[in-house]
Amino acid sequence: MWIVPEAAIADLISAEASFEAVEAVFAAMARKDAYNFPVIREAIGHEDALYGFKGGFDRSGMALGLKAGGYWPHNLERRNLINHQSTVFLFDPDTGKMAAMVGGNLLTALRTAAASSVSIKHLAREDARVLGMVGAGHQSHFQLRAAVKQRRFEKVVGWNYHPDMLPKLAETAAELGLPFEAVSLPELGAQADVIITITSAFSPSLTHEHVRPGTHLACMGTDTKGKQEVDAALVAGATVFTDEIAQSISIGEAQHAIAEGLIAESAINQIGAVINGAHPGRTSADEITLFDGTGVGLQDLAVAQSVVDIAVRKGAAIQVDF
Repeated sequence: MWIVPEAAIADLISAEASFEAVEAVFAAMARKDAYNFPVIREAIGHEDALYGFKGGFDRSGMALGLKAGGYWPHNLERRNLINHQSTVFLFDPDTGKMAAMVGGNLLTALRTAAASSVSIKHLAREDARVLGMVGAGHQSHFQLRAAVKQRRFEKVVGWNYHPDMLPKLAETAAELGLPFEAVSLPELGAQADVIITITSAFSPSLTHEHVRPGTHLACMGTDTKGKQEVDAALVAGATVFTDEIAQSISIGEAQHAIAEGLIAESAINQIGAVINGAHPGRTSADEITLFDGTGVGLQDLAVAQSVVDIAVRKGAAIQVDF
């Protein structure tokens, strides 16, 4: 069995490699060459934590396994640890034998950013120039760095529940050579061609009145029943794409529009179908497109398998009998 510790991963995997792995696995899902197992996600009644398991099997990439982990909301303030903690376990699909254990914290950040970046590549207008960021936590910096690789953005506008966090996001924008402006939500919607929402909210911040025609939204924070970043009317007024339809309607951003009867499950499209050319994606400059990024286990497995391959080649993986 190979072990790739969390501390080694930053030197092994790039945002570009993560993008390629996630794009490929989304395409495999749409071809039905890969499928996710049902998600287990529970409030454990301790430290206000959410904990669970996401897994799946990709026949084309021969990746089998699961990610175990969750969200500990007090980690940063109490222990100087990031709030999301996880580990990925890979198994040999031919034998079921344990193949690898991989630190999942950085991989989760990279694969989440890669997913929204894939959606921007395939759904945003080519002339998109202003990027809007709703949320300024740890993950927002990964989102911003990944997004700017897909379009020639000239400016970033941002809003956050806690405005004191926005200057740090402005620093990341500056590192990327982009001006940053802290704005109200109406102003963000008025300026932005692409909007990424990355919060842990249980009530919507962005509404349909905020968003203008032609915008692409990547809603990346809703991955649990009850969470919500945008109002149901905005979802209903958009062409909706997602990583996994079953998750979108149950734990993703679309759960609320479905519950209110504003859209049907049949209206939700797999992003992999756009990648494969089976769905046209955006069909007009005025169309609002929305990617409901719920986060699937196959993303974690694809990126983890990539990092294990790199680590073995570079001699950075630890081999143990198990």
